[in-house]
Amino acid sequence: MNKPGRHVISLNTTFALGALTLALAGCGLFGPDRNPPAMASPDHYSVQGQAAKLPAADGVSQQLDVGAQPVPEWWKGYNSDALNALVDEGLANSPSLAAAQHSLKSAREGLRSEIGNNLFPSVDVGFAPSRQRSLGIPILPTEETFLENVFVAQVQASYTFDFFGASLLADRALAGQVQQQAFQLESTRRTLAANIVIATINVASLNDQVVATEKLVDLGEQRSQQTAARYKLGGASSDDALSAEQDAANAAATLPALRAQLLAMRHAQAVLIGRTPDKAPEPLSLDDLHLPTNVPVAVPSELVHQRPDILAAEAALRAAADQAGAATASMFPTLKLSASYGRGGFDWTTFSSPAGMIWSIGANLTQPIFHGGALVARKHQYEESYQVAVSQYKQTVLSAFQTVANTLVSLDEDANTVTQTRRAMDAAQGMTRDTDSRYKLGATPFYATLSAGQQYQSARVQYVRARAQRLADTATLFDAMGNPPVDYEGNSLHDTVHDNAAPKATSAAPATTAKPAT
Repeated sequence: MNKPGRHVISLNTTFALGALTLALAGCGLFGPDRNPPAMASPDHYSVQGQAAKLPAADGVSQQLDVGAQPVPEWWKGYNSDALNALVDEGLANSPSLAAAQHSLKSAREGLRSEIGNNLFPSVDVGFAPSRQRSLGIPILPTEETFLENVFVAQVQASYTFDFFGASLLADRALAGQVQQQAFQLESTRRTLAANIVIATINVASLNDQVVATEKLVDLGEQRSQQTAARYKLGGASSDDALSAEQDAANAAATLPALRAQLLAMRHAQAVLIGRTPDKAPEPLSLDDLHLPTNVPVAVPSELVHQRPDILAAEAALRAAADQAGAATASMFPTLKLSASYGRGGFDWTTFSSPAGMIWSIGANLTQPIFHGGALVARKHQYEESYQVAVSQYKQTVLSAFQTVANTLVSLDEDANTVTQTRRAMDAAQGMTRDTDSRYKLGATPFYATLSAGQQYQSARVQYVRARAQRLADTATLFDAMGNPPVDYEGNSLHDTVHDNAAPKATSAAPATTAKPAT
């Protein structure tokens, strides 16, 4: 399995971006502030304070380790080898994750291509032999035509001096988009792992619910038959018989939908791990999944540096700022130098002699003057796109805070729900034992044991759902904490983004007499 963030950036691209940064440091920078806006850092996530220790349920009290580092392979905290194997299989075989990986590689190669085109000179070698037929001169006595062979071989070189950084800023914007895709890949990887864990929990829960509901339906049918028999013997009223029949039918009606839901969840689990639906793994038991006792909870100020979706939004913001800067810089002059050297002639003798030497050198200084307002409109377009990126970054941060707050509240209430449903199940189980004992002693009729059994199975279904919800919400909280990706050298991917950024300009624009074009 690949380590987190191993698909981010290669050493060659790092070197090229370093050269790009040095070049940008020496030229005037344009565009808005590349740093993300400062966000309010609340003392706690929820509107109510959150205790460091959650209520105990089933003998387990979860500890919230505030400020602790996130756990990369957090699913191993469930202490299930079968679950670990499913997650590993999904991360290795998921087509959606593979597509995201190849998309990132494609974007990285596109970045290399643009850097190569803009940062370095271009050198080409050409050889152009041709045979030509030319018309004669009309004023001559004879209007003859001429056949001639032309041989030309040249080495051509050109380089554009990007004094105001238009191309360099555009390259850095593209590099930011590549970083954004890298963070999105990490987010996809983490989401896939979380979905596999939650799907496995739901399959285990639904499987247990189906088993309990089948017993509930069987007990209901027996009770209906017993009540109908008692009605025929005069021991029960017609209303009692009809009510028992209705209860049995209502219970039986819930079973088909529950079975279909179980199969649908198993199919979804199979697709998540890269299998066809018919190859879905066998359901695990909830007893095979142990609730993690310690869950890291980052403080809000650190969460923004850990979640891949927030880091992706930050990278998008920086790229939008660079695009706006590139649009402004493109309104200023550019200088292109070109040179060529080679040989030519009408025959091989001339081609190879000193007379066949040809060369050229030139410069082209371009200052856009009038483009019908297109350049100004493009500048305003990217400035508005930057404002969109700023708003999206803020919304991503707020949504992340909301997700954590909701999950913390859910975990707190999950523990209480597990406690109460377990209490109800234990009471129903005790009532079932007492009813069975009284029936064996002849103190109560048989149908009373069936009613008690139904109540126990119904309470057991609620308890199974509560346990599964607690396990699933724990997985959601682990995933919500994020995980700082690392590059090939073990550095934080967030730090890599900042290191690749050029120093902030101290002035809005360089001193120049050139006027921007419209």
